[in-house]
Amino acid sequence: MGRDDHNSSSNNKNSLPQTPKFLKMSPGKAKEEFSREFQEIINKDVDHEVLSKKNKNKK
Repeated sequence: MGRDDHNSSSNNKNSLPQTPKFLKMSPGKAKEEFSREFQEIINKDVDHEVLSKKNKNKK
């Protein structure tokens, strides 16, 4: 019925053409970036809790 029997390999098979090359990163670097961002969030939460406790003690 259809004529879609084209089996040649694509040039973009192993790449993400919608992502510019300068924005691509290795999985290891992505893990580092995520862990840094999570650590920043955790630190902000801890700082907020410490400030809340200090304010409660002042009252």
